[in-house]
This record gives sequence, C-alpha cells and structure tokens, in this order.
Amino acid sequence: MENVLKKDINQNPPNKKRKIVRSKVNINNNFVNNINNNILKTQSNENSKKIIKINKQQIIKKSKAIMEYDDEEKYSLSYKLALKFDKRSYCEYYISLLKTKHVFIFAFFHSKDYNVRIIKIDLFFLNFSIYFTVNALFFNDNTMHKIYEDQGSFNFIYQLPQIAYSSLISSVLNVLLKLLDLSEPNIINLKKNKEKNNLNARVKELNDKLNMKFICYFIISSKFLLFFWYYLSMFGAIYRHTQYHLIKDTLISFGLSLFYPLLIYLVPGFFRIPALSNPNNKREYLYTLCQLFQIL
Repeated sequence: MENVLKKDINQNPPNKKRKIVRSKVNINNNFVNNINNNILKTQSNENSKKIIKINKQQIIKKSKAIMEYDDEEKYSLSYKLALKFDKRSYCEYYISLLKTKHVFIFAFFHSKDYNVRIIKIDLFFLNFSIYFTVNALFFNDNTMHKIYEDQGSFNFIYQLPQIAYSSLISSVLNVLLKLLDLSEPNIINLKKNKEKNNLNARVKELNDKLNMKFICYFIISSKFLLFFWYYLSMFGAIYRHTQYHLIKDTLISFGLSLFYPLLIYLVPGFFRIPALSNPNNKREYLYTLCQLFQIL
C-alpha cells in the first residue's frame, strides 16, 4: 500500500505541472493572437485610411481637371476673365483654334472636349457628302453645254464660281448640323451654373436633352444621306461623262474647306495676344475683334 501511495503521489504532481504549463502556453498563445489581431486591425485601418485619402486626392484632381476651362470655354470668356485665366502664347492659341474649328483635326485628333467622338467622325463624312451633293446640284444645262464646248476638258475658271458657292452653302449646312450633334455647349452651360441645389435634377435634364439631340441628329443625317444617295446615283446614271467634272469640283471645294482655315485662323491671334499681354494697358477693342474672327 505504501508503495502504491508513493507512486500516486509521485505521478500526480507532474500532471498538475503539465496542466499548468499548458494553461500558461494557451494564455500566451491567446495573448499573442490578440496582439496580432490588434496589429492587423490597426494595419487594415491605416490601409483603409490611406486608400480613402488616395481616393479623395484622385477625386479632387478629377474635379479640378473637369472644372478647368477648356479651349472652347476660353474663347467665350469675358475680357476680365480672359486676362486672368488665358495665358496661352500665339502658337498655343493658333493650335487650339485648329483643334476646335478645323473639320478634319476636330474629328480625328481632338479628344479633350465634351463631344462624342463617333459623332464628330460621322459629321466629317456627312460634311463630305454634302459637298459632293451640293456640287452636283450646280450642274445645269449651261454647265453641260460649256463642258461640251470644251470637249470634255476641265475649265477651272468657269467652274470657280460654282466651287465657291457650293463651298459656302456646304459650310453653312455644316454649322447647322453642328448645333444638333455637339454636346459641348450644353455641358458648358451646366458647368457655368455652380449652384449645388437640384444638381441631380439638372444632370438628368442634361442627359434627356442630349439624348433628344442625338436622336434628332441621326434621323436628320439619315434622311440627308438617303437623299444624297438617290440624287447622286441618278446623276451618275444620266450624266455618265460628267462624273469626272463633279468629282474634281468636289475634291477642289472640299480641299479648299480644309486649307483656308489654316490661313484664316492665323488672324485672331494678332488681336488676342496683344489684348491680353498687358493687364495694365487695357485693349478690349482688340479682344472684341478677335472674338469676331473666331466665328469664321
């Protein structure tokens, strides 16, 4: 019996020690886990704060970029605002005119505006078809008789008034179509109204207006294209030997419409830059002349 008791006494204490050690280990593990969890939480909170800061900075940058004046807005600034915000050189101003006014550059190379690019490209090709059809409309009996007298040769002097008239009419039609398809004027009006009240309602109203403009543009342009296709196909079927003259007239008039803006847009800068170069010496009359030339 004594031996058995001694064995029990000798075996029990180690079990108790093991339990104590295990409990200590568990406590230490729980403590370490809690510390790790707290560290992870603080790290995640810091990361989330950093992400929020980065997002805020990106939003601020984007909002500043949106609210900055683009080229089209700078053209219409009042004289006082232009003195403050328009710091462009003559070359920068000339390039901006080409980007916003020149038909080809505006359609294919100018992306920093508020217009839909696919519609700008569509407008360019529609503009060419207008030149083609308007030139065909000027071919009358007198023109056919002159071609017969010249034995089919191209008489540039005789065709020059026709080319000029067709170019002028086509340019006017192009300006009218721009009123339907370009969304930039509407968006600029929204930017000018800086009231925070009913902003969502005004944005929704803008979307509705733009949708209606685009629908009207596609309906009108489709009807134009159908008429152009019908008239030109009839013209080509009846006057087969006159197609060469028509194509040449169209290429000359359309080429002139792409060339003369390169010269005309050199003029407004001669008035604008001196008008804005010296704020103390006010030359508002030069600035007004510049705005008149910008309309061309």
